[in-house]
Order: sequence, then structure tokens, then C-alpha cells
Amino acid sequence: MTIITVADAKAHMNITGEADDALIADKIAAAEAWIGQFIGTALDDAGAFPDGTPEPLKEATRQLVAHMYEQREAVLIGIASDEVPFGVADLIRPYRDWAF
Repeated sequence: MTIITVADAKAHMNITGEADDALIADKIAAAEAWIGQFIGTALDDAGAFPDGTPEPLKEATRQLVAHMYEQREAVLIGIASDEVPFGVADLIRPYRDWAF
């Protein structure tokens, strides 16, 4: 189960067509898995988030999906590329399990 919908991600990215819906759904799953791994718990874990997934984690997911949608290659030659936006790390850091 995802914490944001394809419609939510498309609204964030201002996309109105349906041609990339499956691609966006895949990027939502990848973004949620990446964030879940970073913080140490799945984003849809009812035990960790009994009141539902916190809004900052949903916003981080939207931002990461948009980044993945725009930057589709691991390596770009001849043009500038950005790493994961700093805003994503700032939004998810408070929820990270810092156990060593």
C-alpha cells in the first residue's frame, strides 16, 4: 500500500495526462522504499505511525518522486544533474531510527 496516490504525485508535479501513470506508480513505490530504508521503518507501518503517515514523510515522498521522474538516468553526460534534494533529507531526518 502506498502513502500517496498517483493522482497526488501528478498534482504535485502538475501533470494532467495519463500516459505516465504506470511509471509514476513505480516511482512512488521506489521512493517509499528508499525513504523507508533510510528511516528504518516502512512508511505504511501502522505500529510506527498509529495516526497515519506524518505529512512531512508524504511531502518527502512527493519531492522524491518528482526528482526521480525528472532525473530518469543514473548518469547524465553533458548536462548538469542533481542529487536527491536536500529538502527530502530534512523532511525525513526526524523520523530516522538512529540505532547503531
